[in-house]
Amino acid sequence: MTIDPAPLFALSLIPYLLFLYWLRQSEALPVLAQRGFQLTLLFVAVTIAAAVVALRCCESELVQIDWLHGSAEAFLTLGNSVLVIGLLRSNGEKMNNS
Repeated sequence: MTIDPAPLFALSLIPYLLFLYWLRQSEALPVLAQRGFQLTLLFVAVTIAAAVVALRCCESELVQIDWLHGSAEAFLTLGNSVLVIGLLRSNGEKMNNS
């Protein structure tokens, strides 16, 4: 018996969206760091689109098509880079840690 993980994946977006909402309301992180977390959603969307393209055009899984997989992973790198830059820039700024 195999279990389809797609419903669990979709449900996992709800807590992440709530986290993003809380992050924005609490002002716990600088705006640039928040953008890094938001770009993670772009990574998810691009990865889903790339997986569909791989399946329909190449009749293969995303992990088997290096250029497509690497292109999708580049968005994760972008999000992580923006997050780190935002955190490094905030070193001198006052943050709300309440």
